Amino acid sequence: MRKIKIAFAASFLLAGFSLSACTPTVLQDAAQSAFEDRITEDQITDLKIASYLLKQLIQTDKNLALDIGIDVWEQRLLLTGGLDNTETINKVLGLASADSRVKTLYNEIRLVSTSERDQRRQQAESRDSAQSGGVQQTVNDYWLETKVKGQLLAAKGVRSVNYRWRSVINTIYIIGRAGSQEELDTVLSIIRDTKGVKNVKSFVEIKPVS
Repeated sequence: MRKIKIAFAASFLLAGFSLSACTPTVLQDAAQSAFEDRITEDQITDLKIASYLLKQLIQTDKNLALDIGIDVWEQRLLLTGGLDNTETINKVLGLASADSRVKTLYNEIRLVSTSERDQRRQQAESRDSAQSGGVQQTVNDYWLETKVKGQLLAAKGVRSVNYRWRSVINTIYIIGRAGSQEELDTVLSIIRDTKGVKNVKSFVEIKPVS
């Protein structure tokens, strides 16, 4: 499969489809973009990649916008979420890999039971209430994402605007670009020490020394 790359773009298109539960808010991402260590050209390309893929998913099945997390950073695309059959997973991967702008594709879509998939959909549709916490798995995932955000924002030496993360069944998937190995070590340590996090998978690259 051709190598492919994703991060903040999906929220813009989601807003147009009234599916804001799937990604961070439009205003939040737009405000962050000015402070990222990512050139404007990359920001625009990443936005186009995520928007295009999201549109393809919605045209295939609007529920896929609730099932799949789309994050792009410098044309590296990270797909997360949960689907209940390999056929649909392969269909999503086919749509993603067809975009020639994608440099690296990371497939972290998990195979889950149909009941678990439906539960995640239900909670994604009411994300605001889910963020308050609860006993259901997806509620915990949204709570973890919010908890990680707060901790990274408060961490010294960490530019949280350069990272995107998702929680799927208490595993945190993170992509972006760290300013140094020390910063990345701090970020991963904070996430691992967050109560409720079972595992961390990093797709973060370190900024080259100029």
